[in-house]
Amino acid sequence: MLELDDVREAVAPVSEVARRTPLERSYTFSAMTGADVHLKFENAQRTGSFKIRGAANRIRRLTDAEREAGVVTASAGNHAQGVALAATRAGVEATVVMPETAPISKVKATRNYGATVELHGIDYDEAQARAHEIEAESGRTYVHAFDDEAVMAGQGTIGIELMEALPTIDTVVVPVGGGGLISGVATAVKGIAPDVRVVGVQATGASSVADSLRKGRLTEAEQVDTIADGIAVRGVGERTFPVIRERVDEVVTVTDAEIANALVLLLERGKTLVEGAGAASLAALLTDAFDVDADETVVPILSGGNVDLNLLTTVILRGLVDQGRYVKLRTVLKDRPGALDDLLDILTDERANIYAIQHDRTNRDVALNAAEVELDLETRGEEHVEALLARLREAGYEVDLLV
Repeated sequence: MLELDDVREAVAPVSEVARRTPLERSYTFSAMTGADVHLKFENAQRTGSFKIRGAANRIRRLTDAEREAGVVTASAGNHAQGVALAATRAGVEATVVMPETAPISKVKATRNYGATVELHGIDYDEAQARAHEIEAESGRTYVHAFDDEAVMAGQGTIGIELMEALPTIDTVVVPVGGGGLISGVATAVKGIAPDVRVVGVQATGASSVADSLRKGRLTEAEQVDTIADGIAVRGVGERTFPVIRERVDEVVTVTDAEIANALVLLLERGKTLVEGAGAASLAALLTDAFDVDADETVVPILSGGNVDLNLLTTVILRGLVDQGRYVKLRTVLKDRPGALDDLLDILTDERANIYAIQHDRTNRDVALNAAEVELDLETRGEEHVEALLARLREAGYEVDLLV
């Protein structure tokens, strides 16, 4: 099983490629939770994710024959970029198989870091199967995204950095996909300070680790469904699971809506861009997914920042909706002069800001002497939305909320 000495041995090779990322206290999230919250910004890592740490350590350990043959891997994006850059820095050829659904930004970045990219399958597991075919055909070394002790050790260097920078840590919160990051971090942290609590966080739509711990055996989901593509893995690793079971205190889950809310708060209040997987750790803290004492020193690891811009737009909108700061509604007006002005007067009085408005007289579901109106509104919170709806209904409007 992975041990603290393995992680310590990874520090030198990892430091040749990866950078030591910031650890900063968040006054905003400390005030919101009552804990002493410090954020570990792995989204500021080279390639935008912690994954380069494990990739660098694994590639550094290749034999001369393995270096000559090259490496192959499968990834939804972050591990792909880590392997691509680490291999390029080491002068090793890399082929990366990515799911056909991988964000285009991550595909382009992986190619720009020097790897050959092949798109295959609908998710990570199908891409992995294809990568193993290439491994067998070409003799390349397969660099696993998480189920490899050298990779786990590389990721664990984050834990060493945490304990050196903040020895008073009480709890470390770690996003979990296949388990490589949390295995390494838990090994490092528990090896240095056994009383520090390690909490893992999964998306409810990709909760194989939580399910496996509950059942006491490895389990695999038939499919995964989450906006957090960096932790969208069907099953935990055979090497990572024993480490998690022995050294991780608790694994909790958060919904996509909770992840979206954390991502929006990090953008707005933390002034930092984090992907869904990276925001999961903060989401668990904000939603009380695990118990936290007053003034407890808690470190959520923001594991990556490689969010697809199209997804980011959707996530921001969902986060605003959940906070009551954006609403889309529909109502029907009498088709007469001034009817729309009357409606807009109410919105003005209630200080709702209009993003968009659509006025339709042709909808077959409304009377011939009526018009349907859809409005996209900026609002100031759930209480503001309720007050606005009450005012409209008092004025005789039948209102349907669309989002």
